[in-house]
Amino acid sequence: MLNIKVTEQMNLKTLKKTLFKSLFIGTILFSYDALAQQWGDYTLYSTTGSTSSYLLDTNGTVVKTWTHGTAKTAYSCYLMPGGYLWRGVAKSGNSFTGGPIAGQIQKWDWNGNLLWDFVYSTTEYCTHHDFCVLPNGNVLLISYESKTAAQVTAAGCTFNGIMWPDKVVEVKPTGATTGEVVWEWKIWDHIVQDKDASKANYQSSIVNHPELLNVNYKTAKDWIHMNGIDYNPILDQIAVSSHNINEWYIIDHSTTTAEAASHSGGNSGKGGDFLYRWGNPAAYGAAGTAVLNVTHDAHWIPEGVPNAGRLVGFNNKGVSSTKSSVDQIEAPVNGYNYDITLGSAYEPSTYTRHACNGYTSNAGSSDQLPNGNMLVCIALSGYIYEIDPAGTSIWSKTVSGASQQAHRYEKCYTDNEPPAIPVITNNANILSSTTATTYQWYLNGKKIDGATSANYTPTFNGVYVVRITDSKGCIYRYSQGYKYTEGSVGIMPVKNKSSFTLNPNPTHGRFTLSNTGTIENIEIKISDVYGRTVLQTKNYDTIDMSNFSNGMYSVNIYSDNYLTGTIKLNLIK
Repeated sequence: MLNIKVTEQMNLKTLKKTLFKSLFIGTILFSYDALAQQWGDYTLYSTTGSTSSYLLDTNGTVVKTWTHGTAKTAYSCYLMPGGYLWRGVAKSGNSFTGGPIAGQIQKWDWNGNLLWDFVYSTTEYCTHHDFCVLPNGNVLLISYESKTAAQVTAAGCTFNGIMWPDKVVEVKPTGATTGEVVWEWKIWDHIVQDKDASKANYQSSIVNHPELLNVNYKTAKDWIHMNGIDYNPILDQIAVSSHNINEWYIIDHSTTTAEAASHSGGNSGKGGDFLYRWGNPAAYGAAGTAVLNVTHDAHWIPEGVPNAGRLVGFNNKGVSSTKSSVDQIEAPVNGYNYDITLGSAYEPSTYTRHACNGYTSNAGSSDQLPNGNMLVCIALSGYIYEIDPAGTSIWSKTVSGASQQAHRYEKCYTDNEPPAIPVITNNANILSSTTATTYQWYLNGKKIDGATSANYTPTFNGVYVVRITDSKGCIYRYSQGYKYTEGSVGIMPVKNKSSFTLNPNPTHGRFTLSNTGTIENIEIKISDVYGRTVLQTKNYDTIDMSNFSNGMYSVNIYSDNYLTGTIKLNLIK
């Protein structure tokens, strides 16, 4: 019997390798754990301060080199479909100083031609650490911005001096050396403090506002020190990691710049506030274990890879002060938001960990691969290795110098130009994708089973995304979200109809829900006006909110994890 478990995106070459291997092993049941073979063709790296970037083959031999003149590598470099190399550059003469400072980014083609050379560095701001190339050809940059001591004091911060809070900018290339900032998010718009009640950002309870960053937590000039950034095209969200706060954050990219500076708007309805954070509950006053201890390289596992959609990051002191780890979690995503019981830490409390084959006090990266393997970069020692799903090392290479990150690619990915980004159009309430080889539709961040044609007829209101592949199945491309609203369809997916009544309403604290319908496996999640879950229970006969503040709440009724109804509750005590 031959039973080979493959991923959605396992290409023909990888499958042929697996089938060829089976001829010599005989009749066997294969799974990811049985595929103890390397994945991919090339490993990309460039060491800090180097003027070259390199591709290694599966034997560890350099098979391609890009030379960059006098422009030195700052931190990370990536290959995009078609073999385009993007790299961060340590620009000379930056006003901001420090090891991770960049200030410049470049794009090179496969043949070594410089296509874009853009500087984002002034006395007011400067890029640093990681970047992320978006499917549309724009790029997300992590940047410091400078705040004067007076601005710091005005924000209710106890630190006396200049601070460099982080921001994220999306830049659209417009010429050989020019670019336009088309979207911007600033952490300074989303800070909170409980020290000075006269300031607009004052809240008496930090733990009740996990969507904001406490400006008085671990204060310093280089306060947050974001160092990793990634983009999720299905959710239209951004993940970033913080060295100093020891957390991973998720923010909404579907906002306008104005909405990103506010607390409302976007698919999440929360503007630029944190949608999710994980790794150090103390940073927002919650009880729980601090898992992350100097973290880098926060990213999602992409589609076509085992455990797709999970968050992963490098944890420099994850195992001990001399041993790093790669940690992985499944965030409690709920549509475009993330569940939390207000006053408690974000789940999960558990995680999956790979104890690294070494230690790096800074930087580091990992790639999760389609056959279940993982590529790990122990940055400061220049040690790069690949493990199979059982954790066995099957490939390694030590390069000369500190490689902050390393990434693995297939020739199919580098040798083929990507298809155009699909565009969704609406004709008589039928959604259509531009022509492609394959299609997959999503609603509100979730795959729609069986929706694999060029056209899709919506049955629910929401945000639709379509994914396509190229003719060789090497590359995924995702459309922008299309917000569909049609009064004759459902508001969102529901499994069953519900008929609940709430009594009394308004309430002084205690109330009951009566179910006159037929649905079962009911769970109640009550959220405040900010959309944060403040109470979660399966006992809906009597609910007590006597200890909660006055105001309006949403009583959300779920059956088997499907929202079946919402009732507005007015709490008056």
